[in-house]
Amino acid sequence: MNTRLTRTLASVTFALAVLCGLVFIGTGFTHMLDDGAVCVQTGFWRNAPLADNLPVGKGVEASSSATRLCQNSPSVGQRAADLGGQLPWLLFGSLALLLFSRLLKAVLLQGPFTDTVSRRLSVLGWFVAAGTPLAGLVVGWSQSWLVGSMAPIVGSGPTVSGPQVLVLAGLAAVIMGKIMREGVRMREDLEGTI
Repeated sequence: MNTRLTRTLASVTFALAVLCGLVFIGTGFTHMLDDGAVCVQTGFWRNAPLADNLPVGKGVEASSSATRLCQNSPSVGQRAADLGGQLPWLLFGSLALLLFSRLLKAVLLQGPFTDTVSRRLSVLGWFVAAGTPLAGLVVGWSQSWLVGSMAPIVGSGPTVSGPQVLVLAGLAAVIMGKIMREGVRMREDLEGTI
């Protein structure tokens, strides 16, 4: 299945994986050297009433939806927690794109219905299914801890953020990999009997 689209997609996904990896490294490096303020947004006070002097119409009630907290001279822990809110998704995206690029490369070299392709599809699926909640947990907990370090009344605890629907896509890829593996075995059995 050596089509132009597959070759192009394999090259583009590999380039995007490298780009995400470089952004991951660059963001981590420059952010740790930065001495600026660290900011985080929280919805803890989302239903709190706002000041009375807002220019709103008669009978309109205003409440805040999000609060932005900034620490001007953050500690090392706060700076690391701020990085924990940004870097996990970059790392996850880079690795997922790299696995997808390897899958496409196997399709180019051996064809779509081979044992190698089915294994790589399963590996990609398990990575997405397990990596999505893990990255979401690291990001959510980092932001929660950062908010708790700036406003102790809020507290911190394990929270999950991000698009958790990717778990379903990962599980679908695992199932498709198993179906393809069975198809490969059936084809090999048929070829062996003829």
